[in-house]
Amino acid sequence: MTIPIHGTCDPRFAAVKAAFENNFSEHDDLGASVAITLDGEFVVDLWGGHLDEERTQPWQEDTLVNVWSSTKTMAAMSLLLLADRGEVDLHAPASKYWPEFAQNGKKAVEVRHFLSHNAGLSGMDKKVDGDALYDWEWMTTALAKQEPWWEPGTQSGYHALTQGHLIGEIVRRVTGQTIGNFFRQEIAEPTGADFHIGADEALDTRIGNLVPPKSGPAPDPDSIAGRTFTNPGVDATEPRKRKWRAAEIPAANGQGNARSIVRAQTAMANGGQAFGKTIMSEAGTKRIFEKQSEGTDLVLGIPVTFGMGYGLNSASTPISPNSNTAFWGGYGGSSVIIDQDARLCFSYVMNKMESGLLGDPRGFGLAAAMYMSMA
Repeated sequence: MTIPIHGTCDPRFAAVKAAFENNFSEHDDLGASVAITLDGEFVVDLWGGHLDEERTQPWQEDTLVNVWSSTKTMAAMSLLLLADRGEVDLHAPASKYWPEFAQNGKKAVEVRHFLSHNAGLSGMDKKVDGDALYDWEWMTTALAKQEPWWEPGTQSGYHALTQGHLIGEIVRRVTGQTIGNFFRQEIAEPTGADFHIGADEALDTRIGNLVPPKSGPAPDPDSIAGRTFTNPGVDATEPRKRKWRAAEIPAANGQGNARSIVRAQTAMANGGQAFGKTIMSEAGTKRIFEKQSEGTDLVLGIPVTFGMGYGLNSASTPISPNSNTAFWGGYGGSSVIIDQDARLCFSYVMNKMESGLLGDPRGFGLAAAMYMSMA
């Protein structure tokens, strides 16, 4: 069955449209969107497929879905914006802004360690039961009291759900706003990005449900990876709950699509400029590439190089032919690429999840087609 593809695609990027169509025919994609800006202008904005497995409800132009850890790029951008304004020193102890955080051997943990998953707080000791994950004060109080699981600053361990609360509490202490509000006012609204960290009930008519992936092998429950993914533990159907959507979980519960991610992140690829607005200085966007750690991540179990808030292009994770390229992805397949050399911003968002945490052949194929189009 041929899936109708909607939207616009510059003829130069016809290979991306072909790869997008291929995802439905060869990779059994259900509903998805892909978007790209070049020099701050959209060259690809496509969507297609369905919201339900029965294939009765079409993916619409304004459909939103939970993008899991692609949300982390929004949290990171928010903190980088405050750093660019001189309101946050990324090399200062986190306790400068959040005094309670200095407990239990964390006095020397720096703000930048939150951005690079180097804080030693990838999971939680205190059991996250019931609605505790949705309770900002409960989560941040527990993290402030917790002892790190490894020496902070020495290596990364993916902070799957906790990173957003760590970054978000710095934002809250400095601005007096929740990170969801700060992101909306300072980034989403100026760029026209239909992306939400904490989604109002009125958006529910546009939010599609995710189709959970087949479960893969579970890590050793006593390992750092096992402890990270089991506490807080989140089922892939959790985003269907109103409580999840309403909460601010800046590491994982952003509601958006490829277009809205690209609208928000284009400034990071385009010298701080996006859609007629200056979001931050060019120097502020380049801070992404201040390398913080490299090597095998304690949670992901693969080599990752982290800059400030994003993964960096490297021999072990070759995302792009261009050196100054950063990326991240979300559980199930969503992905984001920031290429400052080519001034490209890319995102792929879908509703049918695969088991990977950092992408899969659908997004990789689209990115490869994008670079082929630029050759």
